[in-house]
Amino acid sequence: MDAPNLTELRRLPSVDRLLQTEEAGRLGAGYGHAATLEALRAALEAARRAIQAGGAAAPDLPALLGDAAARLAALTRPSLHPVINATGVILHTNLGRAPLSERARQAMAEVAAGYCNLEYDLGSGERGSRYLHAAQLLTRLTGAEDALVVNNNAAAVLLALTALAREREVLISRSQLVEIGGGFRIPDVLRQSGARLVEVGTTNRTYVHDYAAARHPLHTALILRVHHSNFNIVGFVHEPALAELVKLGDEYAIPVMDDLGSGTLLDTEEFGLAHEPTIQESIAAGAALVTASGDKLLGGPQAGLILGRADLIEKLRHHPLARALRVDKTTLAGLQATLLAYMEGKAVQEIPVWRMIAAPAGALARRAGRWQRALRAAGVPASVVGTRSAVGGGSLPGQTLAGQALAIEAASPDGLAARLRQPAPGGGPPVIARIEDGRLLLDPRSVLPEEDARLVECVLAALADKAGARSEA
Repeated sequence: MDAPNLTELRRLPSVDRLLQTEEAGRLGAGYGHAATLEALRAALEAARRAIQAGGAAAPDLPALLGDAAARLAALTRPSLHPVINATGVILHTNLGRAPLSERARQAMAEVAAGYCNLEYDLGSGERGSRYLHAAQLLTRLTGAEDALVVNNNAAAVLLALTALAREREVLISRSQLVEIGGGFRIPDVLRQSGARLVEVGTTNRTYVHDYAAARHPLHTALILRVHHSNFNIVGFVHEPALAELVKLGDEYAIPVMDDLGSGTLLDTEEFGLAHEPTIQESIAAGAALVTASGDKLLGGPQAGLILGRADLIEKLRHHPLARALRVDKTTLAGLQATLLAYMEGKAVQEIPVWRMIAAPAGALARRAGRWQRALRAAGVPASVVGTRSAVGGGSLPGQTLAGQALAIEAASPDGLAARLRQPAPGGGPPVIARIEDGRLLLDPRSVLPEEDARLVECVLAALADKAGARSEA
């Protein structure tokens, strides 16, 4: 090692010397001795590496203590915080899927603040059931005999298969052996439940007689249909309708389970999209059980919905796995509030997912225009352009909605996008945008209207993040 480097290394104080400073005492009082000691050691190690790598000068005591203070602040800073979703993807899985309605947020906050009648019957003064709070609304909305809520749709499928088909056979078309988000696959869920998978038909064509031929009079427990919620098969294809499977199931006393995945209570065709099977349609077609998500097209908190025959739901409710998969009071409060919006016919007005889907292109153009004028007033050139937004969340694959977005020309769109992803000075939230045709796009469809002013502030802060950065746009 060069002599200058050794000299600078020797100038570094010991950790004991740092601990004796008044600033270290304040840090210890705020963060504890162990955490402060770790941060001071890390600051010294970082300085040591910098000296060894490039001959940097040894930092003084205030610089080392400042480094330690920054490390401690980062250690206690929450890693989960709000962002503005300007990607145009409404149900963005990486960004938490469905934003909740004001009614749902308020209901969750109210029950979280204190006690509630989660499992207490106010009429009798005796123990009640947590499942009633959402089940009554779900049955009224869908026509199902009974309903159960667990923590997500994968849990709903796992519980149903475990309780009804463990060590027995489940018939499923080869075309429906799908992979859902995070690499989880339907065959893996089946195996985990203890059920035996029996594939029928081919990848592109399956008929009712394929199910009939695969049926075993003693071992077949369920017929499972899995909706293609995150992909399409086109061309020379065929799958039997749910009603056909129900007819076959009735003939041989085999329940049919319909896994809808995203699930919806509204007809997506009314909003210019392809038809997505509704939960009500599956119930009306005779499915013994229907499973769906609560945090996708339903627009509520993360939950798995199981609806159908009362006798089957009762088996699921009393299975030991149901307790491990049950939801808490805040989830039930948010789900109940979301379902009440549907009961009152206010889903499109109240639930953000449906407000975004239903937003007309003209309204989106006006919002993008206001953003454009605000940026131009600050010297940032931007234009309003036509675009297509996706529903996302494994729903309606290939379906997009026409709209308008704000395009910012930048020398480095990736660089601008990276700066937008950092919290703005003063506490502004990160903004997640998308890059298209070499421009950074901000899509108002997935931005909540109350976030408009904050979005503009964050963009301006990102452009001014570095000296001369404003000239980038």
